[in-house]
Amino acid sequence: MAVEQMTMPQLGESVTEGTISKWLVSVGDTVNKYDPIAEVMTDKVNAEVPSSFTGVIKELVADEGDTLAVGEIICKVEVGGGSEGYSAENEPVTPASEETIKEQPEQQTDQSNKKRYSPAVLRLAQENDIDLEQVTGSGAGGRITRKDLQQIIESGNIPSSGNRGNAAVQEAPAKAEAKQNVPAAAPQKAAQPAAASVSAQPGDIEIPVTGIRKAIASNMLRSKHEAPHAWTMIEVDTTNLVEYRNSIKNEFKQKEGFNLTFFAFFVKAVAQALKEFPQINSMWAGESIIQKKDINISIAVATDDALFVPVIKHADEKTIKGIAREISELAGKVRAGKLTADEMKGGTFTVNNTGSFGSVQSMGIINYPQAAILQVESIVKRPVVMNNGMIAVRDMVNLCMSLDHRVLDGLVCGRFLARVKEILENTSKDTTSVY
Repeated sequence: MAVEQMTMPQLGESVTEGTISKWLVSVGDTVNKYDPIAEVMTDKVNAEVPSSFTGVIKELVADEGDTLAVGEIICKVEVGGGSEGYSAENEPVTPASEETIKEQPEQQTDQSNKKRYSPAVLRLAQENDIDLEQVTGSGAGGRITRKDLQQIIESGNIPSSGNRGNAAVQEAPAKAEAKQNVPAAAPQKAAQPAAASVSAQPGDIEIPVTGIRKAIASNMLRSKHEAPHAWTMIEVDTTNLVEYRNSIKNEFKQKEGFNLTFFAFFVKAVAQALKEFPQINSMWAGESIIQKKDINISIAVATDDALFVPVIKHADEKTIKGIAREISELAGKVRAGKLTADEMKGGTFTVNNTGSFGSVQSMGIINYPQAAILQVESIVKRPVVMNNGMIAVRDMVNLCMSLDHRVLDGLVCGRFLARVKEILENTSKDTTSVY
């Protein structure tokens, strides 16, 4: 018999971690390959994780509520056909030996994820006064895992900020100087005590933070920290579009079986403009900017306690009717809890329908690693000065765009928005077909 390890899968593009919301198996259960073993939540999807093996569950490494990086071990399964001398007792579930701890710094050369901490790691470090800068992570890219901290706690040799100076004295001068100039973790660690200092008073309601809310918070924080946001807004006269849509919406619903929403017109206009301004359809990749070939529009769909971002693939190749159908189907799957991981992957640009709840102006946080997000605000009637100097009541909407200033500049974004405006203002019964 052999013991195989199952790791946290990647449940969507740009997803780096997931939270175990519920185990569907227990130690000792027999599972078949592809049987669901756990429910996992990320900032993009809530999905069941299938077993990669047929065998017996030997250990659940992660607890419910734990957040683990993609590639970290979540459980161990005993399967047949392995070497005879191998048993579950050989698994390193006890604290690492002193020799193993000494070897880790040499073996761990990739430290790209060293200072990306999951909520579970931050909480455990705070509760036990562990200085994470002095911890060597065993996860992918040097990431510190919950197991690393548990081993330190059990060993009793806890590296706190108070003894960092003693350790620094023992290092070479050049190494100590380099260590003093590392600022990356300071903002995140400084913010942590402030959050913990909030206490509930009589009459207050304390609401536990769910795994998916933690995942959303983590992704939004990463976007704000890594992408320098800039904002711009444009007004669009949608009077002709409103008249056209309202004149055909009832017939369309009877014929097609789903609603023809204003949002479908906006998504189609954005997809067409992205084709003409491909710079907007890009992502920051460190040493390069990746300009995506496919135009896949992410749309934000909210539930009572979470936000999901399903994707309309190849939106530029679809009609307004086709986009309206996908919006209806994807929103229905989100609210029914049936959205799949594949339906969350591949987004290149996000369009957010903030106007659905009455917003008239907003500044969205970019859906990392995309380079921009467009907020479609509420269509409202306003007095407008026309070209002939007369004042008329028109159906107006604000389009608010957030952009990653590493990738995009104001000029190209202004031209992009001007093109979206032109398309929408020229949408009418005489010029546009929904089919």
